[in-house]
Amino acid sequence: MAVNLKLALMSLVFLVAFNAINHAQAAVFDVTTHGAKPGADMTAALTGAWKEACAAAGKNQVVVPKGTFHLGPVSLEGPCKGPIEFQNQGTIQAPADPSKFQDFWIQFLHVDGFTLSGAGTFDGQGQTAWKSNICANNLNSCGVLAANLKFSFVTNAVVTGITSLNSKYFHIILLGCKGMRMEKLTITAPADSANTDGIHIGRSSGITITDIKIGTGDDCISLGDGSQDITITKVTCGPGHGISVGSLGRYKDEEPVSGITVTGCTITNAQNGVRIKTWPASPSAGSASGMHFEDITMINVDNPILIDQGYCPHGQCKAQVPSTIKISDVSFKNIRGSTNNVEAIKLACSKSVPCEKVNLQDIDLKFTGSGEAKTICENVKPTISGTQNPPGCTGAAAAAAPA
Repeated sequence: MAVNLKLALMSLVFLVAFNAINHAQAAVFDVTTHGAKPGADMTAALTGAWKEACAAAGKNQVVVPKGTFHLGPVSLEGPCKGPIEFQNQGTIQAPADPSKFQDFWIQFLHVDGFTLSGAGTFDGQGQTAWKSNICANNLNSCGVLAANLKFSFVTNAVVTGITSLNSKYFHIILLGCKGMRMEKLTITAPADSANTDGIHIGRSSGITITDIKIGTGDDCISLGDGSQDITITKVTCGPGHGISVGSLGRYKDEEPVSGITVTGCTITNAQNGVRIKTWPASPSAGSASGMHFEDITMINVDNPILIDQGYCPHGQCKAQVPSTIKISDVSFKNIRGSTNNVEAIKLACSKSVPCEKVNLQDIDLKFTGSGEAKTICENVKPTISGTQNPPGCTGAAAAAAPA
């Protein structure tokens, strides 16, 4: 009995200590105590504060207070000795000159248990970069432009509250990340700012994106190869190019895409709504499956529902060679609203590997022009149920798909 009592007391002491550690107030590393001053460059101060916080045991917090601070390109790296938070309450501005960067402005690398928070703004000052962006003319001579925030191999993380403004390129990139939640963000750039995707995900899994406002000059959210188990909810998108899976199939040996769920979103004044896009003449075979789009409102969207397996921006590809990316198990359910395009739904699948298991259910898209809207199907025979406005597939190309 005495031994059991002793063990019980030891367990209780351990639990109390464990809870105390986990609920202890985080140690604060304020950049202003490391030499940062409003209106001046804080690169050295932020780097110093991060290194100290990362090396310290327990929960630690790097804080940028209210005020405007200038920051050059930085890579804030782990692994750290404990959970770490970067809290931005100010406005952090990047240099306007795009030549000063690699492919990121601020990178978080190999950090586990990370939080990025605060009501502050990351201002990429991308106006000069947009003018020099020649990707539309030559994809092979784009040069390197910087994303505002790049998360590389970050795990078990939360990104909440912050604003990304006027990035030179993509606003937020996730590469090789696992177990991240992004919520209550604002991502903004003008409609004519080239390649300013809001959030781009590649080779990452277990990502949740919710309650985010995005208006940019490109995809609000784009999911590249290797995106798996991605949940997107309550996103307000527009202007921009919608929520896209892809583009896929441009490079050799791309990883499969699977487990994509997009629900409860509103897309307004956008070029596209929900889209899957793959390049023709893919250098190697690939797949995209288990993609579900549901409860989505479209307001004045050019292409509300689109599968484009001949994606060939500015004619810079071999469009006559079909895509080898296999698309299957796709559903579009309860999608409603308005479009100014007579081809309200276009499912243009690959002649080489036709789409399979595509479902259209309860679609109601009102055409704002004159005449009747259409559903165009190529190399696919979708299952259709419930309300269908515009009516089901037209065009002989649908017969090319397997039953």
